[in-house]
Amino acid sequence: MRRRPALLACSAATAALFAGLVATPAHAASPVVLDHGHVDAVDVEYEDGALELHVHDESVEPSVEYDPREVVLKALPGARTTVPADASYRFLGPAGAPVSILPQTQDPDLLWPGFSTEELATGVFAGDSLEVALKSVRGPGTASVFTTGPFGAATVLLDSSDGLPDALTLPAGLHEHVGWGFTKPGVYQLTFQVSAKLTTGAKVSSAPAVLTFCID
Repeated sequence: MRRRPALLACSAATAALFAGLVATPAHAASPVVLDHGHVDAVDVEYEDGALELHVHDESVEPSVEYDPREVVLKALPGARTTVPADASYRFLGPAGAPVSILPQTQDPDLLWPGFSTEELATGVFAGDSLEVALKSVRGPGTASVFTTGPFGAATVLLDSSDGLPDALTLPAGLHEHVGWGFTKPGVYQLTFQVSAKLTTGAKVSSAPAVLTFCID
């Protein structure tokens, strides 16, 4: 069951926080909770001269695009784990500390959020690339985005623990999955913004988009 009131799945401690974080009363009424399957959490599109950010749910057929304000991205209890001993994971905390991770490799029992610029044509942006910035994180702990290499080491892409904003350069036509780390249970709001330079020399930016994560 994918469409249900988000607060039923959140603890009482985070329910009040969520009520204050949701963008507008209209969207607070019945957000869509996504907690399993393939979702492009940061889906970038360029239409009518404007960059836009959507949440693209590909776990259903046909797939569905949402305004980020309509969606709660939920990490179920199965995402709970501990920080690996490998020193490359110290951005998540000391080895053995509790953490919740939505993994880079698909787990059928968890949400699998990624990045997508698949809809962006080549030849539109200078260098066929754009910048995705994590502008702010609001929540009970820190949030991070990272990749895990073939030998298990982590490469940090975005991380609120050492200050924001952080920015990531992505090529047009990309579809990539990453790890998402959250150091404490609760409700988080991650504000993203995309910017690029057109081949004409003009600069374009999306409006800030807020992704709401509920970490059980």
